[in-house]
Amino acid sequence: MTDNELVWRIAGGSGDGIDSTSQNFAKALMRSGLSVFTHRHYPSRIRGGHTYVEVRASADKVKSRGDGYNCLLALGDSFARNPQDEAYYGNEEVKPLSENLDELREGGVIVYDEGLLDGSEVDDLDERAEENDWHVYPLDLRGMAREHGREVMRNTAGVGATAALLGMDTGPFEELMEERMGGDILEQNLDIIQMAYDQVAEMDHSHDLRVPEGEHDETQVLVSGSTAIAYGALDEGCRFIAGYPMTPWTDVFTIMSQNLPAMGGISEQVEDEIAAAALALGASHAGAKAMSGSSGGGFALMSEPLGLAEITETPVVLVESMRAGPSTGMPTKPEQADLEHVLYTSQGDSNRVVFAPGNQQEAYEQTRTAFQLAYDYQMPAIVIYDQKLSGELQNVPESFFDREPNPDLGATLTEEQVAEAEHHASGKFNRYQHDPENGVSPRSLPGQADGRFLASGNEHNPQGHIDEDPDNRIAQMNRRMRKLSSIRTELDEAEESNQTLHDPSGDAEYGILTWGSSQGTVEEAVDRLNERGHAVKSLGVSDMMPYPEADVAGFLESVDECLVVEMNATAQFRGLTQKELGRFGEKMSSLLKYNGNPFEPAEIVEGFEASINGGDPAGETTKYVPAAGD
Repeated sequence: MTDNELVWRIAGGSGDGIDSTSQNFAKALMRSGLSVFTHRHYPSRIRGGHTYVEVRASADKVKSRGDGYNCLLALGDSFARNPQDEAYYGNEEVKPLSENLDELREGGVIVYDEGLLDGSEVDDLDERAEENDWHVYPLDLRGMAREHGREVMRNTAGVGATAALLGMDTGPFEELMEERMGGDILEQNLDIIQMAYDQVAEMDHSHDLRVPEGEHDETQVLVSGSTAIAYGALDEGCRFIAGYPMTPWTDVFTIMSQNLPAMGGISEQVEDEIAAAALALGASHAGAKAMSGSSGGGFALMSEPLGLAEITETPVVLVESMRAGPSTGMPTKPEQADLEHVLYTSQGDSNRVVFAPGNQQEAYEQTRTAFQLAYDYQMPAIVIYDQKLSGELQNVPESFFDREPNPDLGATLTEEQVAEAEHHASGKFNRYQHDPENGVSPRSLPGQADGRFLASGNEHNPQGHIDEDPDNRIAQMNRRMRKLSSIRTELDEAEESNQTLHDPSGDAEYGILTWGSSQGTVEEAVDRLNERGHAVKSLGVSDMMPYPEADVAGFLESVDECLVVEMNATAQFRGLTQKELGRFGEKMSSLLKYNGNPFEPAEIVEGFEASINGGDPAGETTKYVPAAGD
């Protein structure tokens, strides 16, 4: 937590426009010169059920959700299934106010819609407000919306009220409305935001919370992890996607489907995830850059076509968006518990590339790298991320995405090259040669003269015919596995590593190791720990397969103790690291969280300090697993 930041939480019911309003609020703050970061929390319902979005804004770079928040706009749940206290799930209408108070910081501001919410229905609201120095502003936002337009516009009234309370100009919000609306709808929203602003501006304000001031050196864009993955795929030449909707992977599928037709590409929604992955394989076999994906349950259905891609050496990119399981679990809550599933599902020995980006920029870059490696080495590449990264928004310099497109199909021969390549006496192309040094046997495409071969899910000889000869089996397996060694060498020799080192002290005694979307939160925790006198550094790891042994071993060798931070109950990344680097097992302990909410920086700070001071590192929402031998 810093003094120079706003963490604004808007709460209501699913269907009340909470997500769209928060996006506009974040974009307005970004355009005013601030660094922004959003966190989205929503139930597994189409309509109704308590949902909220946090928008954190600061003049300084923010890479994580904050510790709690300091301004609440509670709209109530207009789609509540039951507003009775004695109902099974309680009074759902009032939950956007009652269930958000525990995380509100001292001195915070509360604005709630008294047109829908009755503050007296919230236990001890007045007493808690006095105890925590909260500044409460009940306003008839629904009445304002009805007076100038429709009830659904009460979120616009709430934004106007917030702006007045925090000393903001409504200009950026009005500009966004003019970009998105027109006619009577625009005029009504403009009237409502101004009415709410004027009414609140005339009130006495007893709080001192204000929006910080900042300035960007260059134009920024507001990007989610899903958007970054989709744009990375498009820029890398992907022109085919097949899928079936499943939260939270649906965001990538939707963005791709919206953009592919204008680029000459094809999007197919099919009956299930087996068909989706198989269709993507067929498109790739025919010569297109193709992708598919799903979340945990749907990805499980892709195990069979994933194995087919490995043995036929058909390049394809899959994305897997983690959510809390097992089974349906909590489909709209984040968790990092599909790692082992993604690394090892299918049949036999895994032969794939797996990246776990830690932020929007890495999501874009590593998706492009996944396509490059998949098509250069003729194998599946998987981008694994979670519901947190999928939906959270962060500002990124627009220039970051100014890249050249890449339509290259990798190790694919032209028709002229096929004619000159090695063939069997039968005339078939030797698609699966035994002895390429890097494991890659160049492929032909259907329709090329002299390029005929068989693509079989059985083990096969160089022409693709089924062959169970032991010597052939050893040669083909060894060749396919050589690809991973070649890829690891290529990644190690690249100009920039996919592993992100954060070392503010320059001489750290302790380490924090993490992967995927927890990276930014860990980095903020490391900054705070160094400010408190601890010499700590962190490493965010993105290469899951092939594992970056040299990078991680160098990091672990340089510290006395290491805390591994991840969002699951079974320490899956720590387990992977001990599998690859067992000699460091006694250095690594774990801080785990799996309650459906991502880490806050303070939880990591508290867990780390307790671990080195001999206390109990487990907090109310986290679990601690000591190092091997402790």
